[in-house]
Amino acid sequence: MIEKKLDRAIRDFIWNVVEIHSQLENIHTSWAGLLGITQPQWLILMAITELDEGRGVAGIDIANKLRVHPAFVTNQTKTLEKGGFLSRRPAADDARFVLMSLTAKATTEIEKLSKRKLALNSTMFNDLDEKTLAELNASLAKIAKNARLAARLLAIDAS
Repeated sequence: MIEKKLDRAIRDFIWNVVEIHSQLENIHTSWAGLLGITQPQWLILMAITELDEGRGVAGIDIANKLRVHPAFVTNQTKTLEKGGFLSRRPAADDARFVLMSLTAKATTEIEKLSKRKLALNSTMFNDLDEKTLAELNASLAKIAKNARLAARLLAIDAS
């Protein structure tokens, strides 16, 4: 009986994650639309915002953050550069790497959305305090780590 309850709890968790993922995709698509870009391009801008410490961000770091192929990031960032949302320049210590940074235009446009983003976050996380979110994030990080291991094990079994 305990095993059945655990299985049900795991299935409920997975479906909740699927639902959250779907809603976040809808939200990201809406934010992107406000800037006239695609949802993946929006995520690239958000990844750069998160990762850039003032020196720019390498495409491989963006790809790793978003769990996508680096060639996809290269393709999309060229489009974002043409749209004036980011600048690309060779890394000073290794010209094989391109470092990307948000332009003033991108920073201004994202900043215009900040009040709306705060209101949206308040709605989504209304019933959770900082401690609860920290505990949830710690648990999710453990599950993510274990999921990566499980995916590798399954890939080995499948081959």
